[in-house]
Order: sequence, then C-alpha cells, then structure tokens
Amino acid sequence: MSLQAPPSSTLATLRHALTELQAGRFWQMLPVFESGQTGDSTQARILHAFCLAGTGQPDAAATMLCQIAQHHPTDQHPLQDLVDLMAAQDRRAEAQRVGQAALQYAPQDIRLYEIQASLLVQLGQMADAITLLQHALTLRPGNVQAHNLLAMALVEQGAMDDALATLHAALTIQPDHAGTLSNIGTILTGMGRLEEALEHFRRAISQRPDEARIRLNHSISLLKAGRYHQGWTEHEWRLHLPGHTHLPPERLLPSLGPDTSLHGRRVLVTQEEGLGDTLMYLRYVPLLAERGAEVHVQVPATLAALCRRMPGVQAVHDLAVTPAYDWHCPFISLPRVFAATSTPWGKPCPYLQADPEKIKALAPLLPDNGRMNVGLVWGGAQRPTLVAPNIIDRRRSMSLTTLAPLATIRGVNLISLQKGPYAEQMMDPPQDMVLYDPTDDLRSMDDTAALIMSLDVVVSVDTSVAHLAGALGKPVLLMDRYDNCWRWLHGRTDTPWYPTLSIARQATPRQWDTVVDQVVRSLTSMAANRS
Repeated sequence: MSLQAPPSSTLATLRHALTELQAGRFWQMLPVFESGQTGDSTQARILHAFCLAGTGQPDAAATMLCQIAQHHPTDQHPLQDLVDLMAAQDRRAEAQRVGQAALQYAPQDIRLYEIQASLLVQLGQMADAITLLQHALTLRPGNVQAHNLLAMALVEQGAMDDALATLHAALTIQPDHAGTLSNIGTILTGMGRLEEALEHFRRAISQRPDEARIRLNHSISLLKAGRYHQGWTEHEWRLHLPGHTHLPPERLLPSLGPDTSLHGRRVLVTQEEGLGDTLMYLRYVPLLAERGAEVHVQVPATLAALCRRMPGVQAVHDLAVTPAYDWHCPFISLPRVFAATSTPWGKPCPYLQADPEKIKALAPLLPDNGRMNVGLVWGGAQRPTLVAPNIIDRRRSMSLTTLAPLATIRGVNLISLQKGPYAEQMMDPPQDMVLYDPTDDLRSMDDTAALIMSLDVVVSVDTSVAHLAGALGKPVLLMDRYDNCWRWLHGRTDTPWYPTLSIARQATPRQWDTVVDQVVRSLTSMAANRS
C-alpha cells in the first residue's frame, strides 16, 4: 500500500509501537495511540487499528482499516497486514472478527473476501471459506486470485478434482498465469500424477523463471518422481525465499566430485526446517569427515547428544551460535552436495546410535509381560504461528480416537511416544485402549532414541519419530497422508531412505480408516509371529 510518510519526529515512536504490537502488547500501546503521540499519518492509523483489534474492538478496527483502504483501491488491503501480525502470534480468531466487520462495512471490496477466506482456511473452517470465495466470484467472475484461493480451500477438504476444475477455469481467464499453473502442478504432485505436474511446472517456470516458490514446488515434484539429481539442484531455490537464510551464498558448500577433498576445511552444517529433516540428512555428515572436513553442526538442543555421538562430528553448536567456518551447508543441501559421488544416499541405516547407558536406564519404563511393545505417535508439531507447516500438520496428524481399533489387537502393549498438544488426548482415550506413557522421562530425542531401542516396532504419522526410528534401524509402520511428502515417493509401501520402514497410505484424502485397518492387520500378524 502506498502510504503517506509521517513526520520524521514520530518515526521512532511508530517503530517502537510496531515492535510492541509484534510482541502482543496491544493494551500497553493503546493509550499511546489515543493520546495522539503517534500523529495522524496513514501508518499511525493502521497501527492504531491493529491496537484496536488486539484489545477486543473489531468494529472500530475494521472501520479504520476500510477507510484507509478506500483511498488505495489498487493496493493490498491493510487487513492483510493485521492478519499477518495476528497469525504470527496465533491470534487468528481476533483477526477473523475484524475481517467479518470489514465485510459488513465494505461488502463490495473483493480484497476482503480473499483475505478473510485465506484466514478461514488457516483456521480450518473450509466450508465457510468456500462459501465466501464463491460469493466473491459472483462479484468478480474473472478474479484469478479468488479461483486459486478457492482451489486451496477445496484441497484442504480433500476435493482434489474440484480444486483442479477451479484452477482450469482460472486458466481460461489467464492461460499463462504462473501461479495458477504452479498450483495445478502442486495438486497433481499430491495426487501422484507426476508427469502432468511437471509439464505444468515447466509452463509456469517459462513465465516466471526467477520465482523461488514456483521453482521449489517444481523441485518437490521432481523428487517425488525419483528424479533426484535434477530435483536436488532445483531444491536449492528454497534458499532464495525471503528470510530463509542469513549466511552468505558465496560460502555455500559446492557439490562434490568423486575425489573432491575437504582436508583442513571447517564445514558448518546448519539446522534448516523440522527435526525430521535433520534426522534424515544426518546420514551425510560422516561422509564430510571422511573427505577431511572438520565438521561442526548447528542443531536444536534436543538433537545435540545424538549428534555428538556421530562419527566425524567435531563440535555441536546451539542455534544461537554461529561459529567460524570455511563452508556452510544446510542439512537439506547435503544430498545435492553428494549427488554426483559414489554415496548419493549417505551412510546406510542404522547411521544413528542410541546411548547404551540410557537404553538400560529407560528399558524398565516399558511393560515386561511377554507382549509386543508398540510405540505410537499420532500427531506432529503444529507450529500454529506458521501458516504452511500448520496446514500440513492438519493433513498428516490424526486424533487418538481414530486409532481406537488398535485397542482390539491381542498380544500388544501400546506405548505413547507422543509429545506436545496431541498428547493431551490421552486424558480421554478411546474405549478399552490402554496406553503406557513414559514420555515424562523423555526430555530429548536422545532419550526417545534410547527408549525406541527397547520397542518392537514404532507406529507413527509422518513426523520426526518415524525418521528417528528408521535411522536407528528399528521397524516402523508409517501412517501416511494421501498427498504425501516427496520423500515417500508415490505408489510404494517401502522407501530407499529407511529399509525397515513400511508405509500405509490414505487411499482417499483426509480419510484414515483404511490406513488404521492396515496397521491393525500388520500388528496382528507381527504379534502372532512373535508368539
């Protein structure tokens, strides 16, 4: 939005106010705005509106934001900035109330429908989002952005074919719209229609060759199709996303040849995304040391002990510490680094080792009654302040009640490995389900690794525990979503990454029944063969 500049004397006050609002201190800042200390510039009025939204005054906030937006009809609506601010604090419901009031104030402003619908998708209110976007398209049938948002909401409902039809309708309006082509490619990738997906990505890239998000989505399609060499190279486009890394690109570790030496070079391997990614790519770290590198790794504290035991690791650093280095390399770039070598898959499993003393110490936490001990994880990390990871978590996670059929399996003990908010569901378990819960004694992934070594099998949704168990060489039954992550490929029940892992995948989007039935059959067979 084009904003009128405030007087220089108030800029410092406004910067301070924004910092305070980003920290959630709306009530503390309200008197500052009401006293007029911030002036009456456009920026000041927008921040004042944010303050009103955060102090339970949605109507007043909406009125102020809409009045500003009316003077800038072709710019982004300032409501979007409020949504971004509130989402970062997991306060989307408050932003939604402002959006509702804004729609009443300016029902013809198509921007409001798009913003509010996107917010409803984040909140999991798909039916309301779809209704809103369908109405927006009656106001402006040629709105390509509304078509794309509608497709997103339909995908979250599991209506893949309807989503594709919506996007193809958008292509009749703008045949070369790169975002639409990329979104079609993403949906087709999730459905396993990989050649069609790649063709749509090629068309999108021809229109926007430097768009990092499109190139990243393209890489995921390539990797899911098993085209690893090209896929790893394309996957480096993620480093061009805003805020993805602060380390200098000129010192990113280059791809290695068969005989490339790293003798005497310090390589810093850095944490990038989730714990599962790091656990998966740790298999490459010893290979750096074998080429002479002095390897330092930067990981969350929960992974520190596991990493210290890895061969070739010189030092483990906290995320807040960036030591001196010659080359840096995010964990997710390691497959690209080794793609042209004789070890493109890294070290074979098991490449992680649990602490022998911890294994002995934690084994008594498990029942010793002759039954098979089954570790269970039904939910991932929600990360509610991040939009995309939170939406993906809704797809990959399930409720504990969905696993009720596991209570009927004879000869099995169910051992919870679940951490985080999903663990609260154990307070009201399914009928007849007995869950052993040793998680109070699991304070790090190193502890979890030690306990897993005393289990017979781990049953998990696609989260870090599945990677941990696979890296330890333990049997894993992965309960996988329909539009699964690229690393599990398509149409396969096994994976080249973890030889001991088997996949049970949704046949229908968002439906877990067939997956749970398959797990019951597998566990029943394992228990029978054990006895």
